[in-house]
Amino acid sequence: MNNSKKGDVTYIETFDNDPTTTSTSGDKTVLQVQDSRFGTYLTTHKPSALSKSMLALYPILAVACMNSAANGFDGNTFGGASSLPDFQARFGTGVASSQGFLAAIYILGNVIGSFVAGPLADGLGRKLGMVVANVVVVLGSVIQAAAYKRREMIVGRVILGIGSVMLGPSAQSYTVEISHPAYRGAIVGFYNGCYFVGAIISTWLEYGIVNATKGEINWRLPMATQCLPCIIVLAFVWFMPESPRWLMSRGREQEALDILTKYHGEGSPSHEIVQLEMMEMREAIQTSGTDKRFWDYRDLFSTAGNRHRMFLVLCVGFFAQIDLPPTSYYMPLMAKNAGVTSVKQQLLMNALQSPIMMMGTILGVRFIDKAGRRPMLMGSSTICSFCVLMVVICSALQGTHPNLGMVGIAFVYVFLFAFAFVWTPCQALYPSEVLAYNARAKGLAMNGLWLNIVAFINTYAAPVGITNAGWKFYLLYLFVDVLGIVVIYFCFVETKGRSLEEINEIFEDPHPVKASLRKRNVVVDTKEGVVVAVEAA
Repeated sequence: MNNSKKGDVTYIETFDNDPTTTSTSGDKTVLQVQDSRFGTYLTTHKPSALSKSMLALYPILAVACMNSAANGFDGNTFGGASSLPDFQARFGTGVASSQGFLAAIYILGNVIGSFVAGPLADGLGRKLGMVVANVVVVLGSVIQAAAYKRREMIVGRVILGIGSVMLGPSAQSYTVEISHPAYRGAIVGFYNGCYFVGAIISTWLEYGIVNATKGEINWRLPMATQCLPCIIVLAFVWFMPESPRWLMSRGREQEALDILTKYHGEGSPSHEIVQLEMMEMREAIQTSGTDKRFWDYRDLFSTAGNRHRMFLVLCVGFFAQIDLPPTSYYMPLMAKNAGVTSVKQQLLMNALQSPIMMMGTILGVRFIDKAGRRPMLMGSSTICSFCVLMVVICSALQGTHPNLGMVGIAFVYVFLFAFAFVWTPCQALYPSEVLAYNARAKGLAMNGLWLNIVAFINTYAAPVGITNAGWKFYLLYLFVDVLGIVVIYFCFVETKGRSLEEINEIFEDPHPVKASLRKRNVVVDTKEGVVVAVEAA
């Protein structure tokens, strides 16, 4: 195969995709891959995960992942802190509706920050966007940890909410745009899994000091530790390269080529993967696109394909939030309803969530590129629906069978593992993939806005609903989980095995879902290690 030839031969990003072997004859093997250029290319050119370029890329990605860890701190810190008597004595969060308000005020900050996040990542670049966002998060964390009055806590949580939502469009875009296309699914999935790094540190810190210390230090210290991942980012971001796609959008093509050469091409600018990426970026990324105009959001809705993209982004946010009550905030309340009265035991049950979900995420990312996004999302949602059904049954019968309360909690943990196995990686990966470059940062910011509006409703309503309606409140989540399976089947495209730019082609087709599932047969000469023919499957 002439690797410089375009036309019929398609390449794609499907390695971990493990193409299906359909037949073998002598030295020829027929492999079935996604209908794309990168898919065909990678049938014979899978890069090593331990190559020189990849080893140079991992530390950079590790720093970017700290942005996700920063969000993980608050996701669990506040839930544990709000159950502590010292915290409740100072801020009066013992009443369900008041607890919901203080948890949700953070999400109001998210809403404000959503309107700044996208233009910031587009205008200043992905790196400087991360810098500004992390500075805001540090400021909010310090105010929150030092708060003595309710209004000070509210100010700190609003600022923290503004900064945390600003992290996503910059860091998430950076991660998906600089990742090697052969490992994009696993890398971006792991990015979101790093949320649990912060969550584990914060929840286990709370659990460890609750009886070992006296006074308010048992909630102030965990809240102060939210600054740690931000400090790491602010210390090392200056040594990271800029996103090559952002550079291309600014007409700085040589700089983009140099970065791809170093981190994707093993030091060779003529490397096939580098040339293919450069060719596709030239075709897809505009130097005068709407990403240069902070007020212009038209690319999110201007065509049927773009509206389909945003619909998928909003669906991911909705189904990922309205799956269960936000257990990271309200596990102590759920445990209390199940008959657990010890504060320390409630904190232990809260702390167990993050290790379970991180384990699920680490195991799940390995299969994202193999099995594909659609089947894994549907499978995960099916298991989650069953778990919610069991929670409903156990909660309904708990009055006459007290032991079923803990059985219901056990199914919550099974739910969390199944959710984290697929939905946690895909929450960051899927929206980043389906959005085109010119709309990616603003689209992710709007995704943050939507996600946090839904989370606001769920966070504020859940404690009141659980308190007043009991087990019947969980029927809402069962309906949503089942609905999600139907929507994924009929509306979600398959992004496995395609470069970011090739995903654009799916949405240009009149039937995007069918186009995304289209396959092609690649005939490989196993003796020479080259593609000799490509045909429709």
